[in-house]
Amino acid sequence: MTELPSSPVKRPRENNKLNGSTVTEGNIKMYKRDPAHRVFVNRSLNMAKIKIFGFDMDYTLAVYKSPVYEDMGFEKLKERLVAIGYPKEINDFKYDPAFPCRGLWFDRQFGTLLKVDCYGNVLVAVHGFRFMKSWEIGKMYPNKYVQLDENRIYVLNTLFNIPETYMIACMIDFFISKKDYEQSDMGVRCGDLFMSYKSIFQDIRNSVDWVHFHGDMKDYTVQNLETFVHKDQRLPLFLERIRQHGQKTMIITNSDYKYTNKIMEYLLDFPEFQQPEQGTKGRDWITFFDYVVVDAKKPMFFKDGTILRKVDRTTGSLSLGHHMGPMEKGCVYSGGSVDVISELMGAKGKDVLYVGDHIFGDILKSKKERGWRTFLVVPEMAQELKVWTEQKSLFGQIETLECEMADSFRNLDSSTRDVPDISKYKKEMMETVHKLDLSYGMLGSIFRSGSRQTFFSAQVQRYADLYTSNLLSLLHYPFTYMFRAPSMLMPHESTVDHDLTYAVEDGDTSLGLRQRPKDFDIETPTKIMRQNNVPHLHANMPCKVTHYHDEDEDSDEDSSSAMSDKSA
Repeated sequence: MTELPSSPVKRPRENNKLNGSTVTEGNIKMYKRDPAHRVFVNRSLNMAKIKIFGFDMDYTLAVYKSPVYEDMGFEKLKERLVAIGYPKEINDFKYDPAFPCRGLWFDRQFGTLLKVDCYGNVLVAVHGFRFMKSWEIGKMYPNKYVQLDENRIYVLNTLFNIPETYMIACMIDFFISKKDYEQSDMGVRCGDLFMSYKSIFQDIRNSVDWVHFHGDMKDYTVQNLETFVHKDQRLPLFLERIRQHGQKTMIITNSDYKYTNKIMEYLLDFPEFQQPEQGTKGRDWITFFDYVVVDAKKPMFFKDGTILRKVDRTTGSLSLGHHMGPMEKGCVYSGGSVDVISELMGAKGKDVLYVGDHIFGDILKSKKERGWRTFLVVPEMAQELKVWTEQKSLFGQIETLECEMADSFRNLDSSTRDVPDISKYKKEMMETVHKLDLSYGMLGSIFRSGSRQTFFSAQVQRYADLYTSNLLSLLHYPFTYMFRAPSMLMPHESTVDHDLTYAVEDGDTSLGLRQRPKDFDIETPTKIMRQNNVPHLHANMPCKVTHYHDEDEDSDEDSSSAMSDKSA
C-alpha cells in the first residue's frame, strides 16, 4: 500500500498485510483480498476518476456499537411510549438483537412484518412474535404477494429502524396476547376502545422521531461515546490519504452541528495526528474535510432541498438568508440541496463518490437525482459473510436437493402421465432453508431466504455501485484502482455450459436472424451506392471499439495504468 509523504508529524501505520490469497476459478488464477477487507462491485468504477469523496456521518464515519446502541435506543423508545399513555407493563420488554433484521416491510393494515423478495412475493410473515404458516400468508395475501403501496407499507430499511422493528413486534404481541383485548384483522378492541395496527405503528413511528429529535438520546450518546461509538485510528489516516492523492473530502449529514461536532471530535482525536504548532490542543476535525454540510434533511437534500446557510461554529447559530458565495474550507454549512452544493463545488455527477448506509436517503436518491457514484456501507456484511463461509455444508445441501429434484424428472417429457413424488425433497429443502436462516438470526439474512433474494438485496444491486461492511475497506485498495463488476449472467447463461453444443431442431428458423448471410456481398452494394449517389445502402460494420461501458470512461484517455480485478 502507498505510504503518505514524509511529514514532521508521526503518523500511525495500519497493518499492511492485505491477507489476500490467490484462488483458481476454472482455469484462471486470480488474487482476491480477504473477505473482511473486500469491496464488492455491482457497477464498474474507476477510482482515479473520483474527485470528491462524500460521506454520511451516522453509521458511516461514526459506526455505532451493536447491539448496545440499539438496546439504548429501545429503552428510550419505551420511556416515550409510556409517557404518551401506553401501559407501564411495556417497561418489562427487553431488547433481543436476534429477532429484528433490516429491510422488512410493515403492513399497517394487518400489523404484519414482512420479508419480501424484489417482486413483492412474501418470503416470511410475522404477526407480533408469531411466524405465520404458508396457508395463513396465502389467506391474508392472495398469491402470497403484496404491492409496495406507501399508504399501506412502511419499509424499515435503515439501521436506526432496528429497535423500532423489534418494538413493533413487541407491542403487537403484547396487545393480541392480553386477555382484555379482542383481536381483529386490523387491530385490537378492549371494551369501547379500538386500536388499529396502523395507529399503534404511527405512535411508535412518532415516538422514534421524538426520541431522535427532541429527546435526550443524542446527549446520552455524547456523554457515553466510548460505550456507543467505535473509534478507529485508521479513519484519520484514510481521510488524509484521500487528500494526499489530490482528491477532496466532504460530509453531508442530517445531524445538527452540535452533535456532529462532538462525534467528529471524538472520532478524529488522536495524538498521532496533532499538529506540532497546536501544542497540547488537538487538531480541529474539520481540517480533514474540504466541505461540511449539516442538517441536510436527506432525502429532501437530493431534490428541492432547503436554504443553504453558514453555521457560526462558536454559537451554532445560522446566518440569515442564502449563502451565495463559494464554499470555504474550514467552514460549516447547514441545509442546501444537491444542485446548489454541486454548483458551488464545481462537481459533475460522476466526479462524486458518496458513501452512506441509508439505501434510500443516501444511495437511491443520490444515484437517481444526481447520478453520483454510490458506495453503500452494510455493517451486517460481517455476519453475512461469516455465515456464508461457516455454513458451506448447508448451502451445499440446498444445491444437492435442487439437483435431486431435477433428477426426478430425468427422461420425462409431455407424454408422461406419472407424477414423480418430490415431497421428500421439498420437505428437506424447507427444513434446510429454515436452519440456514436461523444461522443469521430469527428473521434470516437481509439479502436472501434460501435461493430467493430479498427486496433489500435488489435495492443494493440496483443503486449501490460498490458495497462493503466498513468504508475503511478502501484502505486496502490504491486510489487508482479500477473496480470491475463480475459478469452478470442470466439463467440461460449461468446454467448452460460453454462446452455444450446447441442442437438445432427441425423447423428452428430463429438462428441467424441477426447475422448477415455467409454469402453477403459488401462490394455490390458499394458499387450501386457510388453509381446512384446514395449515402448508405446498409450499416457498416464498426472497425474499432467506440464505447466500452465497463471501463467507466468519458473520453479516449488510456486507462491501462489503472489496476483491475474482477474479484475486487
